[in-house]
Amino acid sequence: MPSPQLPTSRGLAVVDVEASGRSPWRHRVVEIGVVLLGYPLLRVEAEFSTLVDPGGPVGPTSVHRIVQEEVVGAPVFREIAPHLADLLRGRVLVGHHVRCDHGFLAREFARIGVQLPDLPTLCTMALAERALGDALAEHGRGLEACAGALGLPEFDAHTALGDARATAALLRRLLATPTGNAEPMRALVDTAQAAAWPKLHHRAAPLHTQNRSLAPGSTGLRSSARSSTRTATRAAVGGRRSAYGVPCAVPYGVPAVPSVVTGEMA
Repeated sequence: MPSPQLPTSRGLAVVDVEASGRSPWRHRVVEIGVVLLGYPLLRVEAEFSTLVDPGGPVGPTSVHRIVQEEVVGAPVFREIAPHLADLLRGRVLVGHHVRCDHGFLAREFARIGVQLPDLPTLCTMALAERALGDALAEHGRGLEACAGALGLPEFDAHTALGDARATAALLRRLLATPTGNAEPMRALVDTAQAAAWPKLHHRAAPLHTQNRSLAPGSTGLRSSARSSTRTATRAAVGGRRSAYGVPCAVPYGVPAVPSVVTGEMA
């Protein structure tokens, strides 16, 4: 079955993944959130989020607040891969330490025999360093620290959709700074349009998602008009972790595109 109707694939896809550990090669995605931004106005066009069954332990609940019982009945990555590819196709991939999110996505696609194309990326962590410099020295480069340094409101940290929304807001704020304004955005968008994505077969069954804030069985895709009300912030296990910086084994600033097997998903 085709994915739910999507906006025109031109713009940016802001992505955040929560994972069972720090390494894309040894650990699995347990939640993914995507916020689609149009170009050139960077308005929110749609959002998608779902928990993902990692086929094993969910990992550090103290960080992402996902307990094992919450992923029971959630889709495995193979089930959401065609829809996720539709969301990302033709768009610049954006993340806070984007190489980490890209690394996890690339490994998950590789496990089902699909190679991601060369995607243009934009890293809000790198943009924040450029714009804020020494202002980040005290609290680090984490998403909460960068958002706080620019006066953005608190958000539901370490939930995939909460982080993706915050990253989108951070991106807009950073691109409005003198250093951010120098980013060759149009060239990135044009490059994304030219990326050759592999063909993934959609399953006959309706898209299944399971979300912390959405009822199981919904599409997980929400237009900006329907998603203006945020999910109430859940109490973090052990309190908020504003100092939690880069929970990823992918070195910051070093490409992390794992070896994959080219092919179509059965």
